[in-house]
Amino acid sequence: MTDELFPTGDVRTVDDRPRPRRRARPTGESAAGRFATGGEAGPRRDSSEFDLCGELPTGTTILEASAGTGKTYAIVGLAVRFVAEGVVDISQLLLVTFSRAATQELRERTRDRFVAVAAALAEPATARSADDELIVHLAAADDAEVLRRRARLVAALSDFDAGTISTTHGFCQRMLDELGIAGEHDPRVRLVEGIEDLVTTVAEDLYLARYARGGAPMPIRQATALAKAAVADRRARLVPGDELGDHPAAEAAAFAAAVRTEVERRKRLSGLRDYDDQLVLLHDVLADPAHGERACRRIRERFPVTLVDEFQDTDPLQWDILRRVFHTHTTLVLVGDPKQAIYAFRGAEVLSYLDAVALAGARRELDINRRSDAGLLTALHHVFGGAALGHPEITVPPVRAVRPHTRLSGPGDSPVPLRLRLFPRQGAGALNGSGFPAVGRQRERVADDVAADIVRTLESGLRVDGAALGPGDIAVLVRKRTQIDAVRAALDRAGVASVLAGGASVFGTRSATDWLWVLRALEQPHRGDRVRLAATTPLLGYSAAEIDSGGADLVGQIGTRLREAARLFARSGFAAVFDRLGAQALPAPRLLSVLGGERRLTDLRHIAQLLDEVASRESLGLTALTRWLADRVRDPESGAVSGRSRRLDRDAAAVQIATVHASKGLEFPIVYLPFAWDSAKIPDPPTLLFHDGPDRVLDVGGPEAPGYAEHKRRCDAEEAGEELRLLYVALTRAKCRVVAWWAPTYGTASAPLHRMILGRDPGSAEVPARSEVAADPIALRRLQDWAAAAGPGLIDIEPIRAPEQLRLRTERGRDGDVHLAAARFERTVDHEWRRTSYSALTASAHEQAPAALDTAETVSGGTDEPLSPAPELETDPGAEFAGAAPSLMNGLPYGAEFGTLVHGVLELVDTDAPDLAAEVRARCAHAVAELMADIDPDELARALVAVLRTSVDPVALADIRSRDRLEELEFELPLAGGDDPVARRVSVRRIADLLRAHLPADDPFAEYAAAVELLDDIALKGFLTGSIDAVLRTAGPRFVVVDYKTNRLGSGDLTVAHYTRDRMAQEMARSHYPLQALLYSAALHRYLRWRMPDYDPARHLGGVRYLFVRGMIGPDTPPGHGVFDWDPPVDLVVALSDLLAGGRTR
Repeated sequence: MTDELFPTGDVRTVDDRPRPRRRARPTGESAAGRFATGGEAGPRRDSSEFDLCGELPTGTTILEASAGTGKTYAIVGLAVRFVAEGVVDISQLLLVTFSRAATQELRERTRDRFVAVAAALAEPATARSADDELIVHLAAADDAEVLRRRARLVAALSDFDAGTISTTHGFCQRMLDELGIAGEHDPRVRLVEGIEDLVTTVAEDLYLARYARGGAPMPIRQATALAKAAVADRRARLVPGDELGDHPAAEAAAFAAAVRTEVERRKRLSGLRDYDDQLVLLHDVLADPAHGERACRRIRERFPVTLVDEFQDTDPLQWDILRRVFHTHTTLVLVGDPKQAIYAFRGAEVLSYLDAVALAGARRELDINRRSDAGLLTALHHVFGGAALGHPEITVPPVRAVRPHTRLSGPGDSPVPLRLRLFPRQGAGALNGSGFPAVGRQRERVADDVAADIVRTLESGLRVDGAALGPGDIAVLVRKRTQIDAVRAALDRAGVASVLAGGASVFGTRSATDWLWVLRALEQPHRGDRVRLAATTPLLGYSAAEIDSGGADLVGQIGTRLREAARLFARSGFAAVFDRLGAQALPAPRLLSVLGGERRLTDLRHIAQLLDEVASRESLGLTALTRWLADRVRDPESGAVSGRSRRLDRDAAAVQIATVHASKGLEFPIVYLPFAWDSAKIPDPPTLLFHDGPDRVLDVGGPEAPGYAEHKRRCDAEEAGEELRLLYVALTRAKCRVVAWWAPTYGTASAPLHRMILGRDPGSAEVPARSEVAADPIALRRLQDWAAAAGPGLIDIEPIRAPEQLRLRTERGRDGDVHLAAARFERTVDHEWRRTSYSALTASAHEQAPAALDTAETVSGGTDEPLSPAPELETDPGAEFAGAAPSLMNGLPYGAEFGTLVHGVLELVDTDAPDLAAEVRARCAHAVAELMADIDPDELARALVAVLRTSVDPVALADIRSRDRLEELEFELPLAGGDDPVARRVSVRRIADLLRAHLPADDPFAEYAAAVELLDDIALKGFLTGSIDAVLRTAGPRFVVVDYKTNRLGSGDLTVAHYTRDRMAQEMARSHYPLQALLYSAALHRYLRWRMPDYDPARHLGGVRYLFVRGMIGPDTPPGHGVFDWDPPVDLVVALSDLLAGGRTR
């Protein structure tokens, strides 16, 4: 049988055609029983070639087509004959198809055919010699009959709107209207296109009601997705059932069932019906035992002839409606191609088609291909020959070619109709454990090669039907939206114009995000962040550089414009806002001047129209409209939105990119098929759809449910069959040439092209669901042998070393604007790496916000000083302070702001000035005025002059010349290698080990290590930043670290006695100043090592001096008061520096 159906020779032309016969299916055997089982092609009802000019069909007739054989041509021709020959008038003719777009096309083509035939029959003699077989047939009668036939067509045209040409859902709605009470039709009910929003609301409500206190079997996001799947396929049986008891899978199924029930309840309460409800309602009326037959009879009398197009896309309920009303009672012609049954996800059932075949009284075949050249048909026949496309009864019969020669011509040899380009593993990056490169990398390589090959093709001098090949003659067909983006980006880089030929949602585009940013700014124009984002969109027209240079003033101006636009929205609606923005920013000229601008402008206008429609229809304000768009951007396919598919952006020639589903019914001279090797999918999806006999079953239990593995096997088998049919649809869109790719990845084994070519035994019907991928040399040899078996000049196998980067010579220019795009973050985040400071490292010991851990110290002084003294320093023992000299700062405030003021003055004072007191007074007056502080500048100046004249050991600050004092030495030290991290982990608590190892027992901070161990054990990785208040160069030279402190070491009026060495040591330890001193010493050590050629830390490091300025009263300051001097061991400083470097010597 296989040899009879699929001869090994070339596809036959119309002059040499076989007449295959097929056996009927045995009684009692259902199509579902043989679903996806492979094996021998099953028995079929006897069939014969369809002849448009033969006897008109009666009863139920299956008219089975193949791609390119003219289904619509045939059904329109039959409509003309039924009317012209007086069988029915136009009002008694029912034409049904399965989408709005197909309905519109069918209506237009039917009317055009009526017009053309009626015009031709006006001259019967001339009509008898026409080139059109239908006109010749209708003119094959006496003149009077021919003119009567013409009159019937003219009458039909004048009353054309009385004819019913609609979708199945439209037919159901019309019949419910006409049946009236019998159809239980309530005119007050509102028909909606979809109920996705309602389903989402119900799912969220039930989720909270059932699981607010715990026990949820799944996250809410997964529950919402499950609910949508259950309602979208509401007639599918849900599994698992109650037999699992308390298993989470049973609860998931119960949740899905509850959602279905609640959605139906809320629809009734709200007076809503969707299109699926129309089907159910009409079916229930027709199946009603009391009134059903009467309703069926009324519809039959209304439509004696029914022609159904694209019947392979019907579902069981639709087929049962047609069967009950028309089968065995009227003329019912069902036209379809089971090889193009690719809408299972929408509920379409190819099994319904096969069951109709079993019931039909006659079966005819359309076997003349009017689309593709004979050479391409022969090559494709070699691809599909003998294969069952997911079902034993769905096979590819031979077709006859109208065009024996290729329409492609150009320099060199005759163009090959089928090219298969091969990408090896080499050059695709690292291989995984299975020996395959990453799928994403292979997709990028293939997309780049597609663009390069299209450039070569366009510049090759190739011609189609004698005209130069242009971009509009080429289509790239893909399976997913992400693949569209990859191909489009590659074509943009190559300078090749492209358009999307439908299928993708406009809400998944960059323009949708632009509108969302603008709406958010309109909603809250006072927020600078939202205004800046909106300003960068084409709708407002500012560049990032303009926003940056314009600063707050420009943001304020834009915000004012947005406020005005928001008020305009409230007064006049969204369309007025769009007009205002367009008039102000002129997005059209700007976008049309750049590559890809037409696409973006079209999307912006498309979304604006949708926003205006929903705002008007649902009376949405700005907040609600913003939320509506945000939901669509988050999930572009969500919600009931008609017209969401992207529109064509230009009439000029451009490469067309489309999904395979969107391309169905279209044709192109050259088709590129880049990703037929790519079958990447979710390994264990949470829901599975499959068949159990004639029933659709939806498994919502998830991967942990009993029976999941078997259900997944059946689901995978059915999906594998549909993938083969998608491959058939994709390959048969081409008129002259197909260019496809093969690339080895983990998913290639289950990809349709690989399974069809390398997984199937020659001539076998069975196509395995998976076929292992051989090593590159073996796969190449097998593909070359397979191509050679097709015959010379039909299939080229083209190994590719690496994709070329080519650009079309006629590329349009780009403007100089920088286009903003989100950067892709692909690094592994090291959460221990940070830019930190002493304040951040010790934050856990103080009452500071957690955010300080990641914030570098940026303001010197004040910020590391406590607002109040330690409790043990609060109580004055009286006699210890009696008679002590008072602090000169008792009349001055305290706190971080005062500390900043003191640091600022001491940083700027010029100690070389001839009148130091005048210099300090001037600095104080300026600082107080700048900070608008409520401080007497003269009092502050007197206190600070005393500080400068207090001995800091060995000399006072006033005696240090400016050239020997380095103020505010800022540093940024790499920790553990900085940007080049070392493997060794170092943390704060390791410093405690160094303290114990290097501090002698008599050191004032000998016990400080214990306090360090109480700090958060933060990793020392990244960079340490800080600013040393001053570094003094003294005799030697020795370099001393100086830090100013305004801390109060007591309450009330202070004296110098409050600032003894012991009390200062307590405050140092409490505030972790020893750690600060060591970090600053390590920073100075690195600085000097870098700057001094003969640096020796033992000779040059001069220790640290902490100046508690409230205890410094000038030359009269007692020794050991006000200034805390500490000389940490040099070895400790060097060891700490090495520790901070992660063990490296720095």
